[in-house]
Amino acid sequence: MAVPNVDECSKQELLDAEAHVWTHIYHYINSMALKCAIQLGIPDTIHKHGKPMTLPRLAIALSINEPKHDALHRLMRILVHSKFFNQDEEEAYCLTLASRLLLRDEPSSVAPYALAVLDPGFMDTFHHLGEWFGNECVSPFDFKHGKTLWEYAGIHPRWNQLFNEAMCNDSRLVASVVLKECRHIFEGLETVVDVGGGAGILAKAVADGFPGLKATVLDLPHVVAELEGSENLEYVSGDMFDSVPPADAVLLKWILHDWSDEECVKILEKCKEAIAGSKNKNGGKLIVIDMILDDTNGSEDESIIESQLLFDVSMMTCVTGKERTKKEWVELFSAVGFKTYKFHPVLRLRSVIEVFP
Repeated sequence: MAVPNVDECSKQELLDAEAHVWTHIYHYINSMALKCAIQLGIPDTIHKHGKPMTLPRLAIALSINEPKHDALHRLMRILVHSKFFNQDEEEAYCLTLASRLLLRDEPSSVAPYALAVLDPGFMDTFHHLGEWFGNECVSPFDFKHGKTLWEYAGIHPRWNQLFNEAMCNDSRLVASVVLKECRHIFEGLETVVDVGGGAGILAKAVADGFPGLKATVLDLPHVVAELEGSENLEYVSGDMFDSVPPADAVLLKWILHDWSDEECVKILEKCKEAIAGSKNKNGGKLIVIDMILDDTNGSEDESIIESQLLFDVSMMTCVTGKERTKKEWVELFSAVGFKTYKFHPVLRLRSVIEVFP
């Protein structure tokens, strides 16, 4: 498609193009406004109030200095525009479903994830993206900090706590959906190992949902050191690049997108070994929960596509991984000798993928 020269465009087209560029230049302010709302505790304050909250009442509850009441109004205006809050006919603020996911006591709260991703140590990495294209570092994060994201988490306990809390909260939401919409994928299984399962939120939900099924969580020693198992839930310390405990099914939730294709092949090889001895009547399988990038030329929801593309650049910048198209997933599974795949797009941004030898 030919792109017209600037002098061939109408004034309106030029102004629209300029506005488009400006919007993206300042897009980060949406993120910073969201972070500010979480730090101030605006969602929790309105929720605690129990009904729509006027600006004066909100300002008093937040202990905002009176000269900054107008600034609070302007902050709330952009947050309303971004659909984090609504206003009623009296211009009082109330929560939306999105801001309910920012409440501190919400089991599936996204607030810890927002604070982790918008932390300066994480965000500074993106300032070095251009430089990274000209050097040999494996990621801009490694270039900026001199260490991987996982090593960084090991020496920054506050950030590591936020990240781990975020993963636990996400697992609660994922478990509630998957066990309702894809319950059949766990039926008939006697053993499941959750690779990189952290605190075991998802594994516990699966084990509780299927009496008689035994779940194992595999993670690094420092992750599972102080975690206590139960009759149907066991924690095992180890490295997924070395070995994976044998099971009927291996669960990989949001793991493979952190790693390059070469690294994923190594992980998948260990997973394949783990299910090789399964005596399940249907044989062993993998259960992968991850994104599938849209590659059908815009047939899906544009907001979902944009979120997935943003995640992909985040993976490129902060780890060695990527978000993959369905074709790329099939190629990756095939490289390890898996032959059959079932895709279940039940998580909007992510899908559940059953993978069989």
